[in-house]
Amino acid sequence: MSDRIEILKTYKTYVGGKFPRSESGRTYPIRDVDDHIIANACRCTRKDVRDAVIPARTAFSGWSEKSAYNRGQILYRIAEMLEGRKDQFVNELQRGGMKTKTAEKEVELSIDRLIYFAGWTDKYPQVFGSINPVASQHFNFTSPEPTGVVAVISSDESPLLSIVSLIAPVIAGGNTCVVLASESYPLSAVSFGEVLHSSDVPGGVVNILTGYRKEMLDHLTKHMDVNAVLNCITDKEIRKLIDENASISVKRVHHYPVDDWSDDTHENPYLILEFQEQKTTWHPAGI
Repeated sequence: MSDRIEILKTYKTYVGGKFPRSESGRTYPIRDVDDHIIANACRCTRKDVRDAVIPARTAFSGWSEKSAYNRGQILYRIAEMLEGRKDQFVNELQRGGMKTKTAEKEVELSIDRLIYFAGWTDKYPQVFGSINPVASQHFNFTSPEPTGVVAVISSDESPLLSIVSLIAPVIAGGNTCVVLASESYPLSAVSFGEVLHSSDVPGGVVNILTGYRKEMLDHLTKHMDVNAVLNCITDKEIRKLIDENASISVKRVHHYPVDDWSDDTHENPYLILEFQEQKTTWHPAGI
């Protein structure tokens, strides 16, 4: 009698607070360091990109209008839910070839990073805002406001910690996002979508797509309803494509090359500021 064949999990996408399959119905195999197939992931298309931008845009008004304190509570709740599923993520990272101690450290740093940015949600407006002196009878205020929908091009390194480090400052500042997960190891990204789903994050605030980057990147960065791009890929051709596409609709672009995601320099409120617009208000004095 032959050995039983393992039934591999097919990881879905996370879009609009739900877990749909790719509209194409296609999947691709995810392999470990020994080239063994450990799971299948959805191979998303241009249509999936469009379908993810729609809920991100729809969710933006409600998410950006929430109080900063409430957004901080929700980020803290994400950290709580991730803490409760620590063993699952350690196991997934191990299956991808990561050593146990390294995997445990990655999950713990991801939790800590969420808490770090949760603490900044109600503080960065005071730090980066200002009252400006003017030579007239007016009060003049400048305050940061969220940019809108951010396309996040995630790293292939540290699959959980990197995606948390990118998403947290974007949504802490009131933006929504569409994330292209790591092409080679997207499992942690989709499982993180399950954490978001079980927390208090409204559907559409974070949308996670999997698949081949070359099949989605052009469409996502060219989409007219995407306001900004956060890119971690250092390839010159990819950067050139992003810059050219962003110039069409004057998107804000932040290239963010990283050597070590565990470095505490990534706990930085200026990452929130990268996707904020400075709004200045004039108000007559005495009225």
